Amino acid sequence: MSEKKNPCVCTNCDFRDVVFSHLDEKTINDLCNNKEEQFFHKGEIINHEGEKINTFKYLKSGLVKLFRRTSTGEEQVITITRPFEFVSNMSIFSEERYQYSVSALEDSVVCMVNLDFIKELFMKNGGFAMGLLTKISMINDKIISQTLDIRQKNLIGRVAYVMLYFTKEIYKSRVFDLPVSRKEIADYIGMSTANVIRTMSDFKREGIIRIYGKTIEVVDLEKLEVISKRG
Repeated sequence: MSEKKNPCVCTNCDFRDVVFSHLDEKTINDLCNNKEEQFFHKGEIINHEGEKINTFKYLKSGLVKLFRRTSTGEEQVITITRPFEFVSNMSIFSEERYQYSVSALEDSVVCMVNLDFIKELFMKNGGFAMGLLTKISMINDKIISQTLDIRQKNLIGRVAYVMLYFTKEIYKSRVFDLPVSRKEIADYIGMSTANVIRTMSDFKREGIIRIYGKTIEVVDLEKLEVISKRG
């Protein structure tokens, strides 16, 4: 079950430099009075597709996935994202309800701000509005770019792409604990789970990666990059 964290730390929050840098101290204090932090355990749903949108949410720490369900109940993973991104907020100005679900892939902390307060800031402060729109636009562009990049690749190129994404962008390390299942990878890249398992086994056999349970070590980064590029 998610846990609320009450202390307001907006003044020293790293996120302030991302979007809230245009706000004065009084507005920052008002923001704190309209905000709460909530802790989500790995696997918990942060918001469900179809729920009414009442808050502006941003990921302060952890890792989440954005997904939706098909008419047959299958899960479509749209993106996996790290802190200081707004995957929950892509519809806050256009829809009354969430178009996608978001769940925690790791223990995560989410800051939630009253949506009416954000909309009021949006109308009053042009610098804030421009910063927020720019950030949301960048995230939308990133998701579209990732989707197109993945679709242009064959099976092994897609799996290589995901391994590189975790290595270079998510963990910035060649050794990491894979936060998703093989099925989730398959849902993300549009391939079958069996094909993902077989491809990762091929990478292991060829010495490109090592696998220790959930831990992945990228041994030959250059070869993985070549496979992703040519795939």
